Amino acid sequence: MSALTGILASCILLASQTYGVPPSVLIGIRHVEGGKIGQEAGPNDNGSYDLGPMQINTVWLPKLARTWKVDERTARTWIRDDPCTNVGVAAWILRGHLDETGDIVRAIAHYHSRTPVYGTRYKYKVIRQMQRYGMIGNMR
Repeated sequence: MSALTGILASCILLASQTYGVPPSVLIGIRHVEGGKIGQEAGPNDNGSYDLGPMQINTVWLPKLARTWKVDERTARTWIRDDPCTNVGVAAWILRGHLDETGDIVRAIAHYHSRTPVYGTRYKYKVIRQMQRYGMIGNMR
């Protein structure tokens, strides 16, 4: 295991406990997203970018900047460059979707998109990664 993998694993466990979401889901999302510390991917069709290991979309920046009482540039840097902040934001987003839907599978879909065709495709990618790593059994 590389040092970076160990750091991300620690961040995932901490975020999972902090926000009460399954670590296996965060690991599945991490494998699907495949981002890197310091990465800005994009632009997306809507002009947004995806930041860091969990590919946090920049549409979240205004809300996070207000919550953290920092400017959006600072929030962007933290999300992009700090692995535990990045994973923590992912867990916070997932928790919000879980609270809203009451269903972890729908929350996974909404993590990516509320548009059913995109969210459904995404949730199956995450589930396949969780199955690949033995975190869940086969689901139909």
